[in-house]
Amino acid sequence: MRLPEEPDLPPQIYIVPMIDVIFALLTFFIMSTLFLTRSQGLPVNLPSAATGQTQQPAPITLTIDPKGNLAINRKKTQLKDLATQVRALKGKSRQVQVIVNADERASHGQVIRVMDRLRTIPGVRLAIATQQP
Repeated sequence: MRLPEEPDLPPQIYIVPMIDVIFALLTFFIMSTLFLTRSQGLPVNLPSAATGQTQQPAPITLTIDPKGNLAINRKKTQLKDLATQVRALKGKSRQVQVIVNADERASHGQVIRVMDRLRTIPGVRLAIATQQP
């Protein structure tokens, strides 16, 4: 028994499932880029400032905790060794930005001493980290 031949339908592309897949991929990439930020400092309570601006990640992050302890890129250090370690991290770069993450309960005098020590190094630009309210 012979079946009647079915007419050949031209190939079709179903666009709706393709749009669903593209939106799923787009959502995946958007969500994954939100988790790519990396904190380079130690956890401290930053003071808030309404005029604060977001900076690009700096190669050097200096953290001052509430007790006045110092850390450069999460490594403990002392005030007397600060200049030599920053010079070593700076390398041959002409300019480097140092972000100071000072806890809001840190001594103002300690923050000034650290900033004064950093300002003696040529090519160092200082930035103070804040948190938006």
